[in-house]
Amino acid sequence: METIKLQNLSIGYQTKHGVRVVASNINGDIRSGELTCLLGSNGIGKSTLLRTLSAFQPLTGGEIFIENREITTYTDKELSKRIGVVLTEKPDVRNMTVRELVSLGRSPYTGFWGTYSKEDLQVVDESIALVGIESLKKRMVHTLSDGERQKVMIAKALAQQTPVIYLDEPTAFLDYPSKVEILQLLRRISHNAGKIIFLSTHDVELALQLADTIWLMTHDEGVVIGSPQQLAQQGALGRFIEKDGIVFDPETMAIKVTKSE
Repeated sequence: METIKLQNLSIGYQTKHGVRVVASNINGDIRSGELTCLLGSNGIGKSTLLRTLSAFQPLTGGEIFIENREITTYTDKELSKRIGVVLTEKPDVRNMTVRELVSLGRSPYTGFWGTYSKEDLQVVDESIALVGIESLKKRMVHTLSDGERQKVMIAKALAQQTPVIYLDEPTAFLDYPSKVEILQLLRRISHNAGKIIFLSTHDVELALQLADTIWLMTHDEGVVIGSPQQLAQQGALGRFIEKDGIVFDPETMAIKVTKSE
């Protein structure tokens, strides 16, 4: 089973006063064939962790291993064949069809001239089919809804044919049915294609229902890792979720809001 291994990882970013460490001593494996959801309060460092794992920003300590090889030893081109990334930002794309945007996922393989082979285009169409957006193929990207656009970006990441896909808040801006649909889709892809799919989300209830593994970033306990059931029984989820007027039941995994009189 392919894994990403984090050993004593420290993450942060550069400021004019030096490096500001956001979280440290992170240890854990992200396993293939599982949907892994990253939870945590605003500003705790979820996006910083994802950017560090994606090699968009340097780690401040420790090590990240992909396929038993330390991430800093990879070239950008090698990483582009191993890691696909779907960011929260909406792509500002004009005059491009859905199929053309998805085909950009093949850029690590097309060489200097960016010429698509028959095999490249077959991968593009298979990725579009896997996400279930064949009917959108000829649509212009700027005419899509948020949910449709998010599916297109996932198809683009699939066309990249990487063993790893990271997603930063893939359900942001979506209505509830679309949130469910996207997370169900990602769970299905991770299970059926055996990929590592690791995503950050604020949709706690959906993550508890659909994730195989939860990474919970906390101020006091660092990063706590386990199945939703394990983290519920350990009390970690209760400590994270329960605030004034919010109650978490570790047996039913239900989150309830108490009515103030």
